[in-house]
Amino acid sequence: MAFTIGPYSILSPVILAPMAGVTDLPFRHLCHSQGAELVVSEMITSDVRLWNTTKSRNRLMHDKEVSPRSIQIAGGDSSMMAEAARLNVEHGAQIIDINMGCPAKKVCNKAAGSALLKDESLVREILEAVVNSVSVPVTLKIRTGWSTDKKNGVTIAKMAEDIGIQAIAVHGRTRQCKFQGQAEYDTIAEIKQSLSIPVFANGDINDVHKAKFVKEYTKADGIMIGRAAQGRPWVFREIIHFLEHGSELPPIAIEEIKIFVLKHIAALHQFYGEYLGVRIARKHVGWYLNTLLDKSSFRSAFNQMIDTSEQLDALENFFVEKINQQDTHSIISN
Repeated sequence: MAFTIGPYSILSPVILAPMAGVTDLPFRHLCHSQGAELVVSEMITSDVRLWNTTKSRNRLMHDKEVSPRSIQIAGGDSSMMAEAARLNVEHGAQIIDINMGCPAKKVCNKAAGSALLKDESLVREILEAVVNSVSVPVTLKIRTGWSTDKKNGVTIAKMAEDIGIQAIAVHGRTRQCKFQGQAEYDTIAEIKQSLSIPVFANGDINDVHKAKFVKEYTKADGIMIGRAAQGRPWVFREIIHFLEHGSELPPIAIEEIKIFVLKHIAALHQFYGEYLGVRIARKHVGWYLNTLLDKSSFRSAFNQMIDTSEQLDALENFFVEKINQQDTHSIISN
């Protein structure tokens, strides 16, 4: 199941998708520990004038990354993209990933992300500039096209391979579709059939059965997981096991979920400091609670907490109560 990107051999076919505001360094480390050997960074703007912010500085700490260090850049100006690629490599990036897949308005309104798919000549200009500016492998993330009546993903993908892009991830929607409707995989399968470089399938892959179906249907080299990993980073090991053995792992125990959550939240506090760490922890805990189908008032109370020890103590008590409830239920059932 291995594939290569330049000099790097990736043994796991399950990849963490870059997600702005989600796939920060602590989350990438957590997903990597669960089998995602390739974990792509949050999107970094190509406008280096904006790098002197707390958000950008956190995203530029490549020395603490897991290897290979894949850093995603976004922008619509070829010279700025080339400069951003060079500087990221100087900071330690081992792979540069170009974002032409994000459908967010604040990105697309600046002629970046998936908005670029509308202008194939600009796509060519940017890809050539970035590939020629660095000695490390360059990869690309796209959608199937700009709109349902302009699915030019195959054309873009072939162009990218000719220019020297070394792997391509494809989200199975157009920019027009955003995240609405269902992802389609026919275009991804066509792109895979048209290229010799690794192709990764992305979009609506939320469990082991869907992962197996999409991989077999598209013949993709890898499956890229995004939203399904939010509050469920162990999804990578579940999918890898299912792809290799055809059987599901036993459901994760509440005791192990507790370890995941406490480790993750402590890492967020350490990475961001207390002020930002406490606030960023809230959304991640919210996703964990969604995974646990928790309907209690804990989330509301947790979102009011303002210091590290208070959050960690509350989570410890929450899980102790959950485990005790489970044990009581088990005794009654027996």
